[in-house]
Amino acid sequence: MFTPEEFIRVITGEIRKLNVKCAVAAVSGGVDSTTSAVVARLALGDKLIPVLFDTGFMRLNETSEIINSLTGLLPIRLIDVKEEFYRAMINMSDAEEKRLTFRSTFYNVLSRVVKDNDCDWVIQGTIAPDWIETTGGIKTQHNVLAQLGIETDKVYGFKLLEPLKDLYKDQVRVLARFLKIPSAVTERQPFPGPGLSIRAVGRLTMEKLEVTRWSTRIVEERLSGLGLSQWFAAVWEDNRTTSEELSKRIKDLGSLTVDVFSIKGTGVKGDSREYGSVALVRGKLSSWSDAFNLYSRLTYGTNVTHVIYELASKGASGGYFAAIRAVVTDDYMTANVPMLSESLLSSIADELMSNKLINAVGFDVTPKPPATIEFE
Repeated sequence: MFTPEEFIRVITGEIRKLNVKCAVAAVSGGVDSTTSAVVARLALGDKLIPVLFDTGFMRLNETSEIINSLTGLLPIRLIDVKEEFYRAMINMSDAEEKRLTFRSTFYNVLSRVVKDNDCDWVIQGTIAPDWIETTGGIKTQHNVLAQLGIETDKVYGFKLLEPLKDLYKDQVRVLARFLKIPSAVTERQPFPGPGLSIRAVGRLTMEKLEVTRWSTRIVEERLSGLGLSQWFAAVWEDNRTTSEELSKRIKDLGSLTVDVFSIKGTGVKGDSREYGSVALVRGKLSSWSDAFNLYSRLTYGTNVTHVIYELASKGASGGYFAAIRAVVTDDYMTANVPMLSESLLSSIADELMSNKLINAVGFDVTPKPPATIEFE
């Protein structure tokens, strides 16, 4: 059984034995990185320098909200590196290439901060699902290095400490509450390291990034307080073709047609990653509950990784498609889709459709597996 007191006693003792001259803690505002930094500060005191990078892929007003929530807990330094990340990633399309480029840029920036402050260690909030998914080939988490055999002291010029690397999300939250970290952090839903760059699915442009940022605020506000584990918006070009073969698979569930988007989505089939098709079901269901049976019909024996039910459409071609994603999970290794009401989701869709750049909106009804929680 996980005991916060014992964990802190053991890990702070191990950190003190390292003879750290100075350590930089990369803090994102999430529960993992914040808890990791707070634990390290118990051992290192003022030898720890917590930093927050504004990568340009964060949510609306997120950097100021993070700093305000951690005032009095961590003396965070905000470092603006937006232009560096934009130069590296704008116009990039492939999901894994985005993650790898984000990781490379992130650690180049971090190593510069370490050098400028004459430090020798980096503290980061890697937890067990991060390295399990990365080493298992599901997707590259940006904060996984050592488990891939990357020697950070040789490549980046710093030694790496990951106090939480053997913990799961539910254990981290227990630890964070014990440390009296504010609830705005302990209960904050996970946000990927590459941020909105992987929720602006496919080719990354500034326009798509801003539509994703705007859509995210609406979905997060409208679905908050419902006991969900993670909920967000993803956006991509509304380019699709109809699949007669897939449409036949669900003909008994209503008057339905299945389209396949031109973009791809990441899924999990067996123990490996599948970068497959994203299917959109449009039309009238026999009953709303059938929406949550669509994925089993359309992913079995196919390369479809995500199934979305269309909630609203302007009927025109072009523009963006906005997907609403919501899951419930304890460990983030598997996740279920909550049976949210059709009226609630339709109301959110109507609000998203007020954006002239959004052509259609849908709700992702695929659990993990066969989908991943994120689309990229």
